[in-house]
Amino acid sequence: MPFLELSTIDSTNNYALSQLHAGLAQHGSTFFAHEQVSGKGQRGKSWTTEKDTALILSIVINPHPLKLRQQFQLSACVAVSVYEFFSKYAGDASRIKWPNDLYWHDRKAGGILIENIIGGDGSIQYDDKSSHLSAKWLWAVAGIGININQTIFPEDLRNAISIRQITGKSFDPVELAKELCEVVDKNFKNLITNGFENIYASYLSYLYKINETVKLKKGTRIFEGIVKSVSPVGELVVQHAIEEEFGFGEIEWVIPGARSEK
Repeated sequence: MPFLELSTIDSTNNYALSQLHAGLAQHGSTFFAHEQVSGKGQRGKSWTTEKDTALILSIVINPHPLKLRQQFQLSACVAVSVYEFFSKYAGDASRIKWPNDLYWHDRKAGGILIENIIGGDGSIQYDDKSSHLSAKWLWAVAGIGININQTIFPEDLRNAISIRQITGKSFDPVELAKELCEVVDKNFKNLITNGFENIYASYLSYLYKINETVKLKKGTRIFEGIVKSVSPVGELVVQHAIEEEFGFGEIEWVIPGARSEK
């Protein structure tokens, strides 16, 4: 798998997408940044880190033969891969917070943003859900950010945590990035060869707050419910007065000591 190190970049996802449009990237091409100054998170949020303290990369994926309606399968595959890599160092308290954030107890250690090129016109779709379900899914770029050695975070990231804070040890982000790429490659091949069943089961078993009561926010309404599952198409299943399913971006998590997160 081609692995390119970049000194300073605005966003590894932006760089990977530009390389795809220029015909300079292929399946498995990985772009790692020592410093990312305008990193992107879910729903337009930013992802900022200190230089050489984080694992910041984007992996180019040819999703064939997956269809656009199966986008959650790739999202879950990447999330499971990140969990398996991270939990090797951080232990059993690691979890996947729906849809694809990386948590350790109630603290955020990383996140994933998948951006897609769909159709024949090179259009880019930025979320995990698309209204163009009949269009062809050409490429996916999986952007992954994980806190490795950072110990001081901005005030608005009060619930952030790094592997160094968990383990008391420092690590080489580049070496960890290459290790993570191998896990993603293994699980993607498993997904394409053997189907979604095993990946889906793993995703559910690693799910943050599964079968626990959580506080959620939809619009101005804050309510409590039990996280029951995530559907095979990626909707969070919550039991309160009734059982409801929520798509990406419909609700926010209300986590003590942290900002609300979608």
